[in-house]
Amino acid sequence: MLKDILMQAWEAMLYNRRRTAITLMGMAWGIATVVLLLAYGAGFSRAIENIFAQWGTNLVGCFPGRTSEQAGGDKAGVKVRFTLEDVDRIETNVQGVVHISPWNYKDVTVQNDLHTYSWSAVGVRPVFQDIQKLDTDSGRFFNGAEDQQRAHVCVIGSEAKTKLFSGGWAIGETIRLNGVIFTVIGVLTPKMQEGDDDRNRIIYIPFNTMSDLVSTHYLDGIWFNYRGNHELVEKSLRETMAAAHHFRPTDHNALNVANLMTQLAQFHMLSVALQVLLSLVGALTLGIAGVGLMNIMLVAVQQRTREIGIEKALGAQRRHILTQFLAEALAITGVGGVLGIGLAYLISAMVGRVTFYSAIAKNATDADIQLLISPSSVIVATAILAVTGLVSGMIPAIRAANLDPIEALRYE
Repeated sequence: MLKDILMQAWEAMLYNRRRTAITLMGMAWGIATVVLLLAYGAGFSRAIENIFAQWGTNLVGCFPGRTSEQAGGDKAGVKVRFTLEDVDRIETNVQGVVHISPWNYKDVTVQNDLHTYSWSAVGVRPVFQDIQKLDTDSGRFFNGAEDQQRAHVCVIGSEAKTKLFSGGWAIGETIRLNGVIFTVIGVLTPKMQEGDDDRNRIIYIPFNTMSDLVSTHYLDGIWFNYRGNHELVEKSLRETMAAAHHFRPTDHNALNVANLMTQLAQFHMLSVALQVLLSLVGALTLGIAGVGLMNIMLVAVQQRTREIGIEKALGAQRRHILTQFLAEALAITGVGGVLGIGLAYLISAMVGRVTFYSAIAKNATDADIQLLISPSSVIVATAILAVTGLVSGMIPAIRAANLDPIEALRYE
């Protein structure tokens, strides 16, 4: 029975080749539009994740501020100061901490025999490499022994290496930071960099060695990575530091927290909203193709009115006529859907990357948008296509099924 219905639908499609081809083109373009819009939304979400991933998403930086709320007998406006005790305090009391490092920075004069620049020097523990994913392009990061011994070694950013050594070999060479000699032991891989951002010009030195350039009794900040829920980690961090420094946990001015997962979650909400919007746009586009299919099927019903009358006179029931025309509509929809999905894959392969973050940032090709056609995108597009085909085919099929056989036989 099903085979006969499908064969009949196929014969009807072949009989009106031109009309069928035009309808197939409309359905194929509609489904391709849906798939490509969903792929663009997925690619946008992936690009945002890649921007954050260069630093590591489970990452928190906390920095001292000034209280803005009264706490107990303390007035507002008190400056908060971090010490190394706070590093131990966070590591002990905040659940999920994996690596933690104090952080001090100072703008210094960076010199070698040929060049002089004013850049930032940052003093951190060796684990800071894992915390902020500071991969080395050549050489290595300093280790714990060098930190304990206050060794005068440094790891430089990729742009710092280019400017200081004109692209030449840097490992083993010496530079001067405020006149103090340091040996370069590593060069970092480039990070995404906007405009005149100095992130690829930073000079990293052991934390204990940093005291030769600036006092490290008070810390400029503390960085750590963690496992677990980012909201609970931040809440625990604020409560721990508030208890130690006598301010309210709700006083965000006293403790400035850079929680990358919180920012990523906000961008994720925006990307989901964008994908929903693109899905609606695609559905409307496919709906236009559905209207074309409906019109074509209504014309087919009108042209085959006498045929329908003969079938009913020979004993065909309403459900048989309904199934016949609905099967024809769904057959056109199915073939158009396969062609459209194939077209979407072809276009995505031809387009490759869509310029996004790399238009304003260096080393940011990983953050460009790729048209990612995932199985879920194909499933969503297929579901929209099935609903469109069903609705577009059902109305003409019902009209055909409700024709009066006597009036249909009289139709010329």
